[in-house]
Amino acid sequence: MPTTVHLAQSPEADALLSRSPLAALVGMLLDQQIPMEWAFAGPYTIARRMGAEDLDAHEIAGRDPEAFAALLSEKPAVHRYPGSMAKRVQQLCQYLVENYGGDAEAVWRDVPSGAELLKRLKALPGFGDQKARIFLALLGKQYGVRPEGWREAAGAYGEDGSRRSVADITGPESLAEVRAFKQAQKAAAKSAR
Repeated sequence: MPTTVHLAQSPEADALLSRSPLAALVGMLLDQQIPMEWAFAGPYTIARRMGAEDLDAHEIAGRDPEAFAALLSEKPAVHRYPGSMAKRVQQLCQYLVENYGGDAEAVWRDVPSGAELLKRLKALPGFGDQKARIFLALLGKQYGVRPEGWREAAGAYGEDGSRRSVADITGPESLAEVRAFKQAQKAAAKSAR
C-alpha cells in the first residue's frame, strides 16, 4: 500500500492506514454512526492499546472477547458502540484468518475484476453492499487497487471527482465537501418523506 491517505486527519493514524491493509479494513468497518475521521483513527487507537505498531488479524481473532471489548471501551472509546464494534472487528479478523491466512491485502491482491473484488468485500463480516462499494472506491482512488471494471463495481462512489464518501477524502477541504454532500443527502431524504 504505497500511498499516504488522510482519512483520520491525524498523522500517526493516517500513517498506519497508509501502510496496513488490515487497518484500512477495520477503519471502514468502524465507519458507521460516528464521524469518519474518528472511525479511521480507531485502528491506530486499537494498535496502541494492544502495544503494537500494527494490527494483526491472528492476534485480534484470538483475543478474549470480553478483554477486547474492554480495550475498545477504554476512554476515549474507539466507537460509540465499543462492545458491538469489538465483536465485529473480531469477526472480521476471524474471517480473514480462516479465508486469507490473516492477510487482509489478499482480499484484493491479484483480483481479476472489480466485480470479483466487490463480491469478496461483500463477503466480509460487517460489509454490506454500500460499505463494500465505498471501500472498493477507496481502494481504487487512493490505494491504486484498480482491477478491470473497478469504477463500475463501485457504482457512484467510483465516479472521478465525486465527493460522496470516505473514498474522496484527501484532506480537510475534501472532508468538508464530503460532509456537506452527506448533509444535503440527509436533508433531501427528510424532505421527501
